[in-house]
Amino acid sequence: MERLDLFLNGHSSAVAQSLFSTETRIESISLNYVFVLALGIGIVAGLRSLTAPAVVAWGAHLSWLNLHGSPLAFIGSTPAVAILSVLAIGELIADKLPMIPKRTAPAPLMARVVTGGLCGACLCAAMGKSLLAGTLLGGIGGIVGAFLGYGIRRRLDLHIKDLVVAACEDLVAVGLALFLVSR
Repeated sequence: MERLDLFLNGHSSAVAQSLFSTETRIESISLNYVFVLALGIGIVAGLRSLTAPAVVAWGAHLSWLNLHGSPLAFIGSTPAVAILSVLAIGELIADKLPMIPKRTAPAPLMARVVTGGLCGACLCAAMGKSLLAGTLLGGIGGIVGAFLGYGIRRRLDLHIKDLVVAACEDLVAVGLALFLVSR
């Protein structure tokens, strides 16, 4: 109401400045939101290195994420969706086996950083934001998710069967990834 009153009484510069300020705040919130999503999908990759890219691939394939015209458009292709889905299902099964190395070991940790970075870049690309920022935030999220998931899982394993904890972690990773990609 105040803006309308200022405009009607000839103070249009104040209205324009106020509208510009509001638009800038909305843009800032939008940018921060995208970066939170990129960090979040990286955390999912830290929990399950192949769940995040599989869900992002499905998101692009189903047009939840618009990657057309970006260098990451390939991830929404049918072959990429099929391959990543099979790999993610295999990871969910293999994770329950005792011979699997810790996610914080160098090779598995690097895989989480790479897949987190890829997924973070995809979310940023879909919203027209910096691929580099998405890659960095997704990679950082991969490290955070790996160590956070490892720490929580080790604490819970003392009280609950490992298989139950792993299955719950699977559900959290898939649910969080779907939530983040569908935004």
